[in-house]
Amino acid sequence: MALEWEQIIVDSTDPIVLGRWWAEALGWVVVDESDEIIEIRPEPDRMPGLLFVPVPEGKASKNRLHPDFRPDDQEAEVTRLLSLGARRADTAQDHQHWVTLLDPEGNEFCVLGERKS
Repeated sequence: MALEWEQIIVDSTDPIVLGRWWAEALGWVVVDESDEIIEIRPEPDRMPGLLFVPVPEGKASKNRLHPDFRPDDQEAEVTRLLSLGARRADTAQDHQHWVTLLDPEGNEFCVLGERKS
């Protein structure tokens, strides 16, 4: 028996807005959308995806799971994500090779620097 990673569920107070933000940030496509949910994937038939679902409460504390991304150019990517509406996290980041950002609902994610050999 094998497991196939299908998607990660993201709780959200406004799933459509947040899902569309992540689709733009990642360059992914919307594969399913209703009044309450939205699913995005790298390509229509490629997984895993992200499924954004409604919850009544807002984010209360630090995420227990967050994505890390390694772009070709960390500084340019951080600037692009900030222009889309991401915010810098209030964490000490002196001498780190990553930048912690928050999506529009406050979910943490990291933009990594160049891979160390």
